[in-house]
Amino acid sequence: MTNYKNIFEFDIALVHNWEYDLDFILWIESEAKKNGLTVLIVKENNIAEVLKNVENESYHIKFLFDRASDTSPVFIPLQNKILLNGDYVIDTIDRVRWASDKATMHLEFISAGIRTPYTIILPPHRQDEILRLSIAELAVLGRSFIIKPANTTGGGIGVVDGAETLQDIINARKHFRDDKYLLQEKIVPLEKEGRRFWFRIFYSFGHILFTWWDNQTHVYTITKPEEIEDFQLSHLYPVVEKIHQISKLNFFSTEIALNSNSQFVVVDYINEACDMRLQSRYYDGVPDILIGTIIRNLVDFIKTGLDKKNI
Repeated sequence: MTNYKNIFEFDIALVHNWEYDLDFILWIESEAKKNGLTVLIVKENNIAEVLKNVENESYHIKFLFDRASDTSPVFIPLQNKILLNGDYVIDTIDRVRWASDKATMHLEFISAGIRTPYTIILPPHRQDEILRLSIAELAVLGRSFIIKPANTTGGGIGVVDGAETLQDIINARKHFRDDKYLLQEKIVPLEKEGRRFWFRIFYSFGHILFTWWDNQTHVYTITKPEEIEDFQLSHLYPVVEKIHQISKLNFFSTEIALNSNSQFVVVDYINEACDMRLQSRYYDGVPDILIGTIIRNLVDFIKTGLDKKNI
């Protein structure tokens, strides 16, 4: 007797584990369904069932958009199984982890000719407790500088903004003893026409989207087309494209400031897990119109991928 197995096909699975991601995930689901795509939402309460169904071939997931594996390893086996099946994971955990290492990205950016703040990279405290840094080296950083861990990311965790002494560095390194630390000169953006010239720029599935981002208030403002022309921001397109080529990520943001010498400096290299809270609900959220554009770019990316694979 022939054994027929019911196979459920999903064009895209959306993985998330952060309560503030829900609006973003549901918006993606709605836009995907409007475009005729089948969607599966994966959370902590159903990951075991989903993984079991993928392993026994009851589920076929063609694209995976994973917003959780970087903080919850329980989701990683799903990525591994989907890759093993020859399907597509948008920004695998290995790629995300590599791109999130600020020390590695600093060296990659320098090699690629991308202007960054003057930076000193320190080894993990557990590897070398002695701070091998001279007063002369410290002086190059300036009177006030920034200390940040290389791999501990999200919401400014571990970042010291306004450090001044060797003791500040000694204290900071003890918080994450297994992490490398970056000491960076503090970039003060040009202020002109009521604007602080600090931008958060999104790379969104082949598209580059500009926003003003105030590094003091964390409030976004959409960049107008005429502002891109008036302030010659088009010079930043190849910079962001180069960051994409280095990171190989399909979706990320980067922060770039214009300093008092009229030089664009990449001040925060890669945000590989973009906070997609809506500005209509949170004062420091991303403008809704921009999130809508990012979602449409994602859906188009999936549709193009399905057409190429003819699946």
